[in-house]
Amino acid sequence: MHIDSLAPKAAGPRGYPDRGAEASASLFEDYARSVAYDEMFGDDSRPRAAYELLYRRLEELTAEELTHRQRAADQAFLDRGITFTVYGHGDGTEKIIPYDVLPRIIAGSEWDFLERGLAQRMAALNHFLKDVYGEGRIMTDGIVPRRLVFSCKHYRREMRGVQVPHDIYISISGSDLIRLPSGEFVVLEDNVRVPSGVSYMLSNRHVMRNVFPKLFQHYRIRSVDHYPKLLLQTLQELAAPRSTDPSIVLLTPGVYNSAYFEHALLARQMGIQLVEGRDLVVHNNTVYRRTTAGLRRVEVIYRRIDDDFLDPIPFRGDSVMGVPGLFNAYRSGNVILANAIGTGIADDKALYAYVPEMIRYYLSEEPLLNNVQTYLLERDDERKYVLEHLDELVVKAVDESGGYGMLVGPHSTKAEQEEFRNRIIENPRGYIAQPTLSLSCSPCFLEGSIEPRHVDLRPFVLIGSETRLVPGALTRVALKRGSLVVNSSQGGGSKDTWVVDD
Repeated sequence: MHIDSLAPKAAGPRGYPDRGAEASASLFEDYARSVAYDEMFGDDSRPRAAYELLYRRLEELTAEELTHRQRAADQAFLDRGITFTVYGHGDGTEKIIPYDVLPRIIAGSEWDFLERGLAQRMAALNHFLKDVYGEGRIMTDGIVPRRLVFSCKHYRREMRGVQVPHDIYISISGSDLIRLPSGEFVVLEDNVRVPSGVSYMLSNRHVMRNVFPKLFQHYRIRSVDHYPKLLLQTLQELAAPRSTDPSIVLLTPGVYNSAYFEHALLARQMGIQLVEGRDLVVHNNTVYRRTTAGLRRVEVIYRRIDDDFLDPIPFRGDSVMGVPGLFNAYRSGNVILANAIGTGIADDKALYAYVPEMIRYYLSEEPLLNNVQTYLLERDDERKYVLEHLDELVVKAVDESGGYGMLVGPHSTKAEQEEFRNRIIENPRGYIAQPTLSLSCSPCFLEGSIEPRHVDLRPFVLIGSETRLVPGALTRVALKRGSLVVNSSQGGGSKDTWVVDD
């Protein structure tokens, strides 16, 4: 039976639609709501408009049928080599990323608002980076404390006065958003150094087409397949007008990097060379790629290596991943790096607290997307409050990612709280705190039934001659019941994200 021939179902014993007399067979039989915003079900316990077709299709399926589709998805990921690396595990670091077979659906009107909000945010952050490496007006005017900028681990004094093409420091970003119980999306953090995860967005979509082909016939799902094309266009625009057909490479740390699959996928789909540091050489402040036919000029580098390891001469002298002389070539304007060196200031979780003020200062606009309330622990009153409420708050290291360096107060032990208390007292600049938020929940198929799990959202923004977002994102899922940690390195997974026309 086709999904569009199904009539709406009556409400079941838990307030959810079911199949009447067949309610005991419903995959949603044990679906338990929480105080969090439910992506699929409204306050009236009916499926939201965007989810209605999906719900009706799931009510047609048995647990066995959905299990078969989940296994098919898992096999597809295995066959495609879609993996990530977990460091510090003795049982082998290479893992197939956990994948939930049920999509997360966002209405087109909601997505259009997110696009505007993220474009505004990235515009302000690019202004900020140009300013702090130039005149420093925002610090002189007392909007952002000077000490906060200069004490940032990712501040690069070498970038002062460097002319960045088109003043675009951030050309590729991946901000993390969450949805509050009210339904409002807010920005949890910005990832603007070497943001990862877009390969999972693309791969999730590829796999999902095979898992639920009929749904793709009935939903008007906006495409994400053109992301590599837009990324290539963005990199080409960074080189314009100096070059209309620039030579572009993707610089990877190598096969042992956690995101190597992504590096290889994007390079292949863009039709550019995937290189390591040893493949490049600098002569007379110009970058060349070694080939069997001799040296070939490189004009744009999409780098997936952190600042520290890019060039052993000005940065870490022990780096074997970088290219000696690369920074001088960059400073001379002979090669373009995406993203620019020094963008990590905008990744700092303490400076994140000032982004709304940056928007007002540089753009004379009110922020479309709000921040999460953030406690800055260098402030005596905020630090005192946090130390007294460690069991209620989330504490994060300002320069960590991947779910590391974090205390989730309600799920922590007294010993862990004491450890973080000492860390904060010793280095208040190194940590921020936020309320323990109730991330929205999305239905996931787990062990034969559908259960809600907490999710976040990572859209990817590209900035060249204009700002572009593909209508989709990486939805990360905290697969452990009750967990708020969505990072794959901490037991999280992902699911396909559909933006559908209203």
